[in-house]
Amino acid sequence: MLPIIRWQDIADIIIMSFLAYQLYSWFKHTRAMQVLIGMIFLVGVYFVTKNLGLFMTSWILQELGTALFVLIIVIFQAEIRQALYRISLLRHFFGSQGGGSHLDLQDLVLTIFALAKERTGAILVFQRQETLDDYLLHGVRLDSLPSGQLLKSIFQDGTPLHDGAVVIKDGRISQASCHLPLSSKTELPQYLGTRHRAGIGLSERSDAIVVIVSEERGEVGLALGGELEKVGTAELLIERLQGLLYPQKLSQPVITIRQRLFRNLIPKLVTTLIVIVCWLIITNRQGGIFTVTVPIKFHNLPSRAVLLKSSPDNLDVQLKVISSLIPSPRQLDVVADLDLSNVREGVNSIPIRDTDLNLPLGVMVTGMNPAVAKVTIGRKAQKELRIKVTTVGRLHGGLRLQALKVEPATVMVEGPEHLLNQFETISTEPVNLDKIKQGTILELDLIPPSPQLRVLRDEPVLVRVSASVRHRPE
Repeated sequence: MLPIIRWQDIADIIIMSFLAYQLYSWFKHTRAMQVLIGMIFLVGVYFVTKNLGLFMTSWILQELGTALFVLIIVIFQAEIRQALYRISLLRHFFGSQGGGSHLDLQDLVLTIFALAKERTGAILVFQRQETLDDYLLHGVRLDSLPSGQLLKSIFQDGTPLHDGAVVIKDGRISQASCHLPLSSKTELPQYLGTRHRAGIGLSERSDAIVVIVSEERGEVGLALGGELEKVGTAELLIERLQGLLYPQKLSQPVITIRQRLFRNLIPKLVTTLIVIVCWLIITNRQGGIFTVTVPIKFHNLPSRAVLLKSSPDNLDVQLKVISSLIPSPRQLDVVADLDLSNVREGVNSIPIRDTDLNLPLGVMVTGMNPAVAKVTIGRKAQKELRIKVTTVGRLHGGLRLQALKVEPATVMVEGPEHLLNQFETISTEPVNLDKIKQGTILELDLIPPSPQLRVLRDEPVLVRVSASVRHRPE
């Protein structure tokens, strides 16, 4: 039977579908997507083998899945960090704004096509919103204004910085001779060399614009979002860079909500279908409502108050598990922890809410009995009581009890005010006179006259017993 659909479930599916499609869009041309497809296949094999009763195979796949999860975090930490950066709503406030001084694109582009005509290989990286620090290796730091003459001198064969990429950040050349991550695409043409694979690889992992000059063919290419396009003229390259680096200068076409929804419709439908299937598996309801007995605890009792009485000590709660990943409610250690911070002296009725139960996600409360706990609160007070020594038995061997002295003579006791007013003394543990043969000093604990009273002393009291020989009359 299908679970009852709530509005929270619809919101759950929409949010996860959006996140899943964004992850697909970011990683569709990276190694992370290939690994994810492999993991999905292994998960499918695991469920099939588990349902068929293939215990060894399902156990091995389960243990392997735990190890793979840790390995993926280690291996793809850069991709995960980049995804978190892209999804962050605050990145525009703290990251690079892609501004800086405006570039002389005409001078740069004419130099790029001049290098292509001379068959001089080059690669230029234009950093935009996303930082590239995690992907740039072995670069030589510079801080200079980009110009055609400087680019020619950098990429000239035989110069120290010609091998690698030039990075332009905030309108200035920040690094030269940088090594870039290679693309993991297997469908790239074989005639594309390391320079092109490096440019495409960086564009797969960031929003950077990479301009590549082919040394073998004298062609100019532009890599963006993992895709490489050939640019035939300088005018076209200027137009593309102008639109990508300074989009506010161009009139942007208005994209309607309908176009946004139905663009790339097939990948969106597939990701949504996968999310719905996962939701159905996770929220597969376990039959029936379970009734469990839950103990009641209290916290935040005011310092000048004392709990005299509470009723009941336990309550019956009806729980329903809405996920097959959650164990039976009878296996959960559920406690009702009630807040007493707002209680007053006398009888208080404390409503018991669902939030007072320490329930895991996926467990719902369908009812509880009773729904209110009654607590009686008294005023806490302190009083000094006189210590009274109690004795049992009698002295032997002609001894008589001469004196009993206790140190200290009084002790401070804390408890309900109305109860403290009923007592003036507090007794010690009984002194067994049968075992006394001479004067001695005993360490005895105090016995509160009521369980609701507390002695404000940790050490036992000292009782000095004095005995003397009884003289017979002549």
